[in-house]
Amino acid sequence: MNMLYDSDTFSVVHLFAEAVGPQDGPTLERHGFEIVDKRTGKEVYLDGSWAELFQVHIQAWQAKTPTQEEVEDTLEGFAVLAQNPVLMH
Repeated sequence: MNMLYDSDTFSVVHLFAEAVGPQDGPTLERHGFEIVDKRTGKEVYLDGSWAELFQVHIQAWQAKTPTQEEVEDTLEGFAVLAQNPVLMH
């Protein structure tokens, strides 16, 4: 797990998962991004094609450092997908 971003409004964590699958067969390594909208108390987990799309944004940010407003605008776009309430375990 790697914290990528944390502000008063959003937090973003890159989650790395262990390879899953049968020991003697092909394995699938899954990872994704969790975006928490602190204003609504909801989170969304991006994996698969959504994670790939988000990774494109991260690579663009690495090439050209964005302003906090640009980052927050992008996260706002993904936060509309958030349906799950944030729960403490």
